Order: sequence, then C-alpha cells, then structure tokens
Amino acid sequence: MNKAILMGRLTRDPEVRYSQNSDSPMAIARYTLAVDRRFNRNNGGNEQNADFINCVAFGKAGEFAEKYFHKGIKIAVSGRIQTGSYTNKDGQKVYTTEVVVEDQEFAESKNAGGSDSSYQRAGSAPDNGDDGFMNIAEGIDDEMPFTT
Repeated sequence: MNKAILMGRLTRDPEVRYSQNSDSPMAIARYTLAVDRRFNRNNGGNEQNADFINCVAFGKAGEFAEKYFHKGIKIAVSGRIQTGSYTNKDGQKVYTTEVVVEDQEFAESKNAGGSDSSYQRAGSAPDNGDDGFMNIAEGIDDEMPFTT
C-alpha cells in the first residue's frame, strides 16, 4: 500500500500550470509543505526540525490549491508517494520524490494565524475576530437540545 498523510505549512504560494490539452486544460498545482519532525538528542532535549515535501495536485484539486492556498497556511494532505527521474541539462540523472495529492484540506481556522499578517492573503478583508460561532448566554444550557 502506498499512502502518505502529511500536515504542514506551505513554504510558498502554489505554482499552477495548465496542460496543453485543447479540449479541456487540466490544472497542475505544485507546492511544498514544511512538515515538523521531532527528534530527541542524546542530551535529552527535544528539538524540532522540518522536512520539505514536494506535492502535486491535478485537476479540481489543483484549481482549489490555486484559488485558496497561499504561503504560510497549514493544510493536511493525503496521497501517494511517486518517484521519478530525469536527465538535466548537464547530463546528470536527477531523482525526484513527490506526493501526488488525492485529498487536501485546511488544517486550521482562517483566524488561527492571529495578528501575524503572513497568514492573511493580500487583498482579503481584515480579521474581525468573528470565528463563525454564536455566543450563548450563561444559564441557558437546559434549553439546548444537544446538552447532556
């Protein structure tokens, strides 16, 4: 079984190109995820490091990435690992490894970035602190149908 599940932050905006198929061009989005890796040193400390995983999304998934993904957002991806190789212009063989995306989704709320402007896409409305949930007044828990 070839299945990869990753969660990380985009290192840059996705690079999207469209296939040359004249009937219906297909979106091909490439992006890199910085995925945290924790490991223990001999001294007992707990350090964090990151792996940078190349991902590619085709078709509707590629269009979704182009429209909604941008540098810094945290996403979860599942797919399969694909390896390949090519010969570069210097005649050297280059080996590649990437995750072919089957499913991708946001891994945090839009407001999770806090006041850090790197999580807010240019041209988007400023964060007004509304998380989309209605505030419920104290003492009316008995009236709610789903409380236990």
